Amino acid sequence: MADRENKYPLIIIGLGPAGLTASIYASRYQINHLVIGQALGGLAFEAHKICNFPTEEEISGGEIVEKMKKHAESLGAFLMADKIVNIVEEDKIFKVTTQKRNVFWAETLLLAIGTKHRQINLPDENKFIGKGISYCATCDAMFYRDKTVAVVGGSDNADTSSLYLAEIAKKVYQIYHGNKLRGETAWINQIEGHKKIEVIYNTKVIKLKGKEKLEKIILDKPSHSLKEIAVDGLFIEIGTVPQKILTEKLSRQTKIAISKCRSARKPVTGAFGQPAILLLLLTAFIKLSLPVAKERLPLKIYLNFYKRKTNKFYT
Repeated sequence: MADRENKYPLIIIGLGPAGLTASIYASRYQINHLVIGQALGGLAFEAHKICNFPTEEEISGGEIVEKMKKHAESLGAFLMADKIVNIVEEDKIFKVTTQKRNVFWAETLLLAIGTKHRQINLPDENKFIGKGISYCATCDAMFYRDKTVAVVGGSDNADTSSLYLAEIAKKVYQIYHGNKLRGETAWINQIEGHKKIEVIYNTKVIKLKGKEKLEKIILDKPSHSLKEIAVDGLFIEIGTVPQKILTEKLSRQTKIAISKCRSARKPVTGAFGQPAILLLLLTAFIKLSLPVAKERLPLKIYLNFYKRKTNKFYT
């Protein structure tokens, strides 16, 4: 039998808010576990400013993620920054291999793998990533000081990106296919009164132009008689989609069915067997398919059930 020294009752995959929250619950239920993720914080780390989180009048995504990390570690969690490259089921247990060639074994996997930025799927979009196209204003805004940029989207992410970029760029176009912005009223009021921001409603970006880097965007209808706008950068803020590569791979390799999440706003559904896979995306409420329950249960109830079911108290 293979060496299974690095064996855990539970391995949480993902170092974003979902994974860190799951770790806190697991620790409080005294379930020995490991948390592995490629990058601390996930997309939450990119948030420039958060003003609606209880206890925090204003905080960045990086700061709040760091607080979550410290909370999880204070309860004894071990967090590992590494990329999962392979998961296979062997003798009713999961073998997890990382990019740094670490090997771990898990009775149960909790996939808190989060989401990735949604693309607008235009020709040459991938070509211009890092050469004018960005999905993170917090990361890349400084490259566009005193330049002209555009933001695609009308939700909170797009609104806050426009406001942040307006602090740095000389001109910001916000292009949205709807007839009014959908974010928080506080952000919208700031945008509408901002001299550097021009919102273009009922309009889509349909083409990208440039040679070595992005130079112009083409609109589906004229704005001030212009269908082409010269820009130095385009920030795409149209939401996120679930990370599916790992779940699809697991579905192929195991007999455990994992249903796809059609919307990032809905819980992901996991079908349980032996061993068990638990999917956690943006919510702490999971639909379980266990002999004792076919209903949505809070994560803490699942963890409590896990302790009673296995009668294993790893501390």
